[in-house]
Amino acid sequence: MQPADRAAWLRQELERHNYLYYVLDRPEIDDTTYDLMFRELVDLEADHPELRTPDSPTQRVGSAPVGEFGTHRHAVPMLSLDNAFEEAELRAFDDRARRELHVDRVDYHAELKFDGLSLSLTYRDGALETATTRGDGDMGEVVTPNAKTLRGVPLRLRHPVSGLLEVRGEVLLFKDAFDAMNAERAARGEQVYVNPRNAASGSMRQLDSRITASRKLNFFAYAIGAGPTLAPTQSGTLARLRDLGFAVNRESITARGIDELLAFIERAQSLRSDLPFGIDGVVIKVNDLAQQATLGFTNRGPRWAVAFKFPAEQAMTVLQGILWQVGRTGVVTPVADLAPVFVGGVTVTRATLHNMEDLSRKDVRVGDTVIVQRAGDVIPEVVGPVLEKRVGDPPHPTEPERCPECETPLVRKPGEVALRCPNRQCPAQIAAALRHFCSRGAMDIEGLGAKLIDRFLELGWLSDIPGIFRLHERAAEIAALDRFGEQSTSNLLAAIEASKTRPLDRLVFGLGIRFVGDRTAKDLAREFRTLEGLRQCTYEALLAVPDIGERTAREIEAWFEDPENHAILDRLLEAGVAPVEAEAPVGDLFVDEIWVFTGKLEQFSREDAEALVMRYGGKAAGSVSKNTTAVVAGPGAGSKLVKAQQLGVPVFDEAEFLAKLAAAGIEL
Repeated sequence: MQPADRAAWLRQELERHNYLYYVLDRPEIDDTTYDLMFRELVDLEADHPELRTPDSPTQRVGSAPVGEFGTHRHAVPMLSLDNAFEEAELRAFDDRARRELHVDRVDYHAELKFDGLSLSLTYRDGALETATTRGDGDMGEVVTPNAKTLRGVPLRLRHPVSGLLEVRGEVLLFKDAFDAMNAERAARGEQVYVNPRNAASGSMRQLDSRITASRKLNFFAYAIGAGPTLAPTQSGTLARLRDLGFAVNRESITARGIDELLAFIERAQSLRSDLPFGIDGVVIKVNDLAQQATLGFTNRGPRWAVAFKFPAEQAMTVLQGILWQVGRTGVVTPVADLAPVFVGGVTVTRATLHNMEDLSRKDVRVGDTVIVQRAGDVIPEVVGPVLEKRVGDPPHPTEPERCPECETPLVRKPGEVALRCPNRQCPAQIAAALRHFCSRGAMDIEGLGAKLIDRFLELGWLSDIPGIFRLHERAAEIAALDRFGEQSTSNLLAAIEASKTRPLDRLVFGLGIRFVGDRTAKDLAREFRTLEGLRQCTYEALLAVPDIGERTAREIEAWFEDPENHAILDRLLEAGVAPVEAEAPVGDLFVDEIWVFTGKLEQFSREDAEALVMRYGGKAAGSVSKNTTAVVAGPGAGSKLVKAQQLGVPVFDEAEFLAKLAAAGIEL
């Protein structure tokens, strides 16, 4: 084959595989094969420069730096959307639309509202001509070399479109790419980005597009700005954009009326923390373009669209001080004392600062204006300072030398960044261990909360976990406490008695073994079945449990080898604690298999699906590895799906998994 023919074939095949991977999520070749084809094209174009074309895939690696960005006026202004924060506001929007359109029901297209950077792409006769940021809505900066590096942006449309076509969309940095980029920047001693949106914005404004290319940014198209009408509806427009080669997020629906729309918004909010990228709401558009034209525009934006905003997951506030907190394992961590701020749906006054190394890397100081983040139910954390708001040069924080609770000199294990209080009788550790043991996810002792635990500690009625089961000896004294009484005491003692027969995994989680969360506790209970079996576990047996690595296995082994911990278990058993053994498998459909569930499932929760696999002899894992048998991926599947595809692990959708169950005669 002649070089020109080979180069043309490589260009066509590489773009086809880009489309399959980034748009259809249906790769046909592995990364190594793609890289070899790409390298061959690079070499061909180096040997024959006349073969290099503006739409060649090799243009995606970036080019030499430019001196400055030019400006570009949008053919049609990039207007803002009105925001809604309450259901009542959406219902008012729907009422107005139905009234002005003289219809009983309006169909809406609902799409995720990406938390990224808006971008306008102008194509001339099918070839990418100009890429422009939103800017002030009328005028933006020209970032064409950077846009060519984005995944999901075709350099030439897959089907001919004559004349001008302006496509609008969002530039996103996926969460895993953001974490990897920040880790590299931290290792080089550089300032880290505070969130993926800022990182995406900064990456698109690099004068050297090779830096942009290294950031692994993605683009999702969501609208036509100017040019021919591709379809009579918004949903049809997105389908046509996908056919032309653009990535379009599929987590969207056409809702038949307001009630279906509200159901989608609720579902999108529940998916938020599981998505591989950031969103901050849902964009709602009247689906029919003719109806959009009837509703028209205001000076600010379209009257046929609205953005429903989720509670902010980030906010700015002032760091008033740094407190040092002792956890149940003795780890001493810095905690931010904040001026109250509303974020993620709650008012936050405390946030984690993780450890001294993280504190120093972020360069957070008392008095700084800081960014606070709260995603889902995660403990609030300080992301970093807003340096332009810093006043003067406040001192760097210093770590304590002694435990803030018991004055014991703190230690740091080799290879660890965490400070520890080695005193197992430290009051703070005992209190934290007791609170954890009684918590809802562990032994779930209703009524024995943090305040009552602290009170019993002060009175000397509690000093360790087994002491909980001797509190009945103080029934009369407890009943005599202020705001207590015989009925409250009876309820408390009944709750303690009921906790004796909790499932084994709840007891294991409640023991507070380092690195053993509720999921790992379930894995241990299923694997070893009884408390005695777990007490006899070996390091090798622990490593055979899915999702348990060397570090966790060593911590579990060390915990069960400690004589003091054996004494605690003996005293719990003597007090009548008799954990319910894990259920034995009832079938062998999944025997010797490891399954991973990711994304949103419709028929059951992920926990129920995992329990079903284990009930029929298999194992369920929370991460994908070469040992994974299969992955079941629902909407919103992210990094686990990507890793499965990279490793060649079979991927099923929920319907295929249900069909497998049905074929085996298993009814839900």
